Amino acid sequence: MSAQQALIPVSARSAKNGNGNALAGPDDKVSPSSVKSDLGSLPLTDELVAEILKGRGLRGWLRLAQVARVLGLFTLYLFLDTYEIRADFNRRMVERIRDEAKAKSLTARLKARFKELMSVAFDRLVRLLRLIVFRGGEGSDRKQARLGKQATWLSKSLIGLGPTFIKIGQALGTRADLLPLAYVKELSTLQDQVPPFSTADAFARIEAELGRSLQQCYAEIDSEPVASASLGQVYRARLSSGEEVAVKVQRPDLERIIGFDIAILYRLVKLTNRFFPRANENADWEGMLREFHNTIFEEMDYVKEGRNADRFRYNFRTWRVIRVPRIYWSHTSHRVLTLEFIRGTKVTDVEGLRARRLSAVKVNRLLVRTYLKQLLEDGFFHADPHPGNLLVMDTGHLAFFDFGMVGRITPRLQSQMIDAFFHVVARDVHGLGQDIINLNFLKPGVDPETVRPVVESLFKLYLNLKLGEVKFKELTYDLAEVVYEYPFRLPANFTYIMRALMTLEGIGIVTDPEFSFFETAKPYAKEFMLRREGRMFRRLILDKITGRENGNGSIEWSRVWKLTKMAAQMYLQG
Repeated sequence: MSAQQALIPVSARSAKNGNGNALAGPDDKVSPSSVKSDLGSLPLTDELVAEILKGRGLRGWLRLAQVARVLGLFTLYLFLDTYEIRADFNRRMVERIRDEAKAKSLTARLKARFKELMSVAFDRLVRLLRLIVFRGGEGSDRKQARLGKQATWLSKSLIGLGPTFIKIGQALGTRADLLPLAYVKELSTLQDQVPPFSTADAFARIEAELGRSLQQCYAEIDSEPVASASLGQVYRARLSSGEEVAVKVQRPDLERIIGFDIAILYRLVKLTNRFFPRANENADWEGMLREFHNTIFEEMDYVKEGRNADRFRYNFRTWRVIRVPRIYWSHTSHRVLTLEFIRGTKVTDVEGLRARRLSAVKVNRLLVRTYLKQLLEDGFFHADPHPGNLLVMDTGHLAFFDFGMVGRITPRLQSQMIDAFFHVVARDVHGLGQDIINLNFLKPGVDPETVRPVVESLFKLYLNLKLGEVKFKELTYDLAEVVYEYPFRLPANFTYIMRALMTLEGIGIVTDPEFSFFETAKPYAKEFMLRREGRMFRRLILDKITGRENGNGSIEWSRVWKLTKMAAQMYLQG
């Protein structure tokens, strides 16, 4: 349906009072009939998974095989597409092992030679498989055509697997830095073009959830959804008071479907860890799945989403350029959300923005600044910033949507991230190396000093490049060389932080290849540091005056000097 389609009056339907439940009012009270199950509040454990899969033995194993097939083929296709970079990494590793073996015994040299021969054989096998799968060499039209067919297959397969895997596809669709362009284009359609469910079912759910007939709830409502996503779909409507609104309705039986899929993924992770233990060495897959379990069930609660939107709006109350749709609590429940209808252009639609005389470059830089504030100042961030959730209004305002998936950062982690952020802006590679250690990217018991020189050498190279100059696929394997030797690991509490940042990275590549994170971040860093250090300095002075000194109570004059110098620089540059 086009955005210009006229609203139609709701048809006269027999009044249903559902379960007679009360509406969610401004005080956020919600009727008992729409309270979600406790599945999302329970920890993801072997016992919970066994309970979910109970009585579904054959069906569970068939589902696991179906999921493993789709994810396995996708992994294979991606492996083959990026093999040239991987092959270069493997070659460096073989040469390194061979050089190290020269000074060792004959047995060690023979082992190194055997590994080299096996590597050559594996390389030839993979190159033959690439030729069979892609039916053409690198950059050929035949390979591009095959990538397009694979992308279509992947998109349809994820839709066939259901809401859980559509969410995965949405995240992948923003990774223009890692996936082939054909994949990115196809997966981007999952942001708001998922096949809809029945409008009759949607309208029946609205009536049951709000405890009124559709005619009593809305003066007008579209007969078809304007957008359909992984967890629900959106209808355009109008309240009796005249406001144009969007009505978000959750898909039927969603909690059972998601719970079953997560149980299947849990079993798949367990099997992978059992037979391929090295797969979990550098990423805490179980921890990430638990994080996903907690977050997606929170995302299914539309009352929580509304509260998250209100909190986000409050955090940005002084940023006039940011818009968050108003929530209509009188027409909201756990599975139906009514909010202000806002029109706009996707942040990645460069041509559309240009046609409206809006700068995609400026929009991208504003978006980055909002995330610096969310992560470093608010400790509360929008964890799903894909282009379908970010619109630029014709007035130039940047509108955020869909606050079901949000992240929260503890004060301790936020303090560590702030330190890392300032080290990045200042290009302090020594400090940044220490931050990697402080943020638990190393396994416990590892001597940080053995890792620091390698980390610093990598950052020294990449911190001086613009976004468009960084070859992320190559960077992945440069980092892989470090991971190969040192036990790095992605902490589970960084799952959604990294997801949000990588999504922003993908948006940045599309909208502004010359974008420099550091140049954009620097003014905000100075402003933030001024506020942060100013607060600490005022607290120290107040403690001195009132006699409530904590610690040694001494004023850190070096910090005062740094604050003064920064203020002077800001004034002179402003």
